[in-house]
Amino acid sequence: MKKSAALTTTFFVTLSMLLTACSGASNSTNIGNTSQNETTNTSSVIPIGIAFAQTSNVALLGQEQVAGAKIAEKYFNDKGGINGTPIKLVFQDTSGDENGAINAFQTLINKDKVVGIVGPTLSQQAFSADPVADRGKVPVLAASNTAAKIPEIGDYVARVSAPSSVVAPNSIKAALKLNPNIKKVAVFFAQNDSYSKSETDIFQKTVKDQNLELVTVQKFQTSDTDFQTQATNAINLKADLVIISGLAADGGNLVRQLRELGYKGLIVGGNGLNTSNIFPVCKALCDGVLIAQAYSPEHPGEINSTFRKAYTEQYKKEPPQFTAQAFSAVQVYVEALQALDKKTKVNTLALPQLRNELNKQILAGKYNTPLGEIAFTPVGEVVQKDFYVAQIKMDKDGNQGQFAFLK
Repeated sequence: MKKSAALTTTFFVTLSMLLTACSGASNSTNIGNTSQNETTNTSSVIPIGIAFAQTSNVALLGQEQVAGAKIAEKYFNDKGGINGTPIKLVFQDTSGDENGAINAFQTLINKDKVVGIVGPTLSQQAFSADPVADRGKVPVLAASNTAAKIPEIGDYVARVSAPSSVVAPNSIKAALKLNPNIKKVAVFFAQNDSYSKSETDIFQKTVKDQNLELVTVQKFQTSDTDFQTQATNAINLKADLVIISGLAADGGNLVRQLRELGYKGLIVGGNGLNTSNIFPVCKALCDGVLIAQAYSPEHPGEINSTFRKAYTEQYKKEPPQFTAQAFSAVQVYVEALQALDKKTKVNTLALPQLRNELNKQILAGKYNTPLGEIAFTPVGEVVQKDFYVAQIKMDKDGNQGQFAFLK
């Protein structure tokens, strides 16, 4: 009886395998609109996930990133995509919290079947969402996550955004060049944001390394709008320099209230304030804020010139750092896929294998981007040599402004 059942089972298993073989089933990559049992052809697209904040108070940063990604999509598809196969950016909104980022990542990985992800917007989100991708062995390229230990989250995590430890100290050094008489420093940071907490540690260390007196450290929330108490404290302690680690909305309001209360000294803003979207928040009172930069619109090179032209034609202003970094992240994916495709056609690889090979190719390559030439360490940290400091210069009416790069 058991033997008969076993024979019957064997027969149906064998029959099932024969039917599967005859139907032309394939383990090839399920890319774009291709079905489970089809290989990719020249009409297919290669989907790359874009997980940026398009809603919430973080959207001031995410909107700039979306712009950079879309410019990259058009630029590289106009140049032939992945050796003739176009890319398709699939956007998911991370909103401003960890759950939003996790949900966006899960959708991109499991529903949209992307080959890799650019994002999320905040380091705070990355510490929660990146492990989801790493466990699924899906490459992640951070375009704006600058907190410490981001690439160390996992083997499939890398970033094109230079860490705060490299960039942030430059703005304090620039402030000392503008005013060598700075002695007392007040530091403000958003205590509910991982990036701000990481960045303020770097700022505070730099203050001590420069033999300056740290007179006060003031905490706030990214959702705060009233900074009267903290600002008054710094003014009463006669700070010569104020350093702010936060986001555009809260940071801009803090700048405005410091000036309204009579603070006359220099202000250094962290990377979260590194957006022209801060201008409508503090308007004319944004004038003079110093912010370290990992990108300059004036960086030499054909790719940056083309990117800058495309952005200025569409938005009538110079491209900001977050836009350039998002463009560069998409570029890394495109060029890594092109290199991989020349060795093994990507549309013949099963999706898990493609993701794995793509991750290795990303780390092995060198890329001439709008940020300059970049590469990656084995752990996924960006290697970049060119950095800058800009000072906000507002028009007299306070409605328009620009980042003036210091020599």
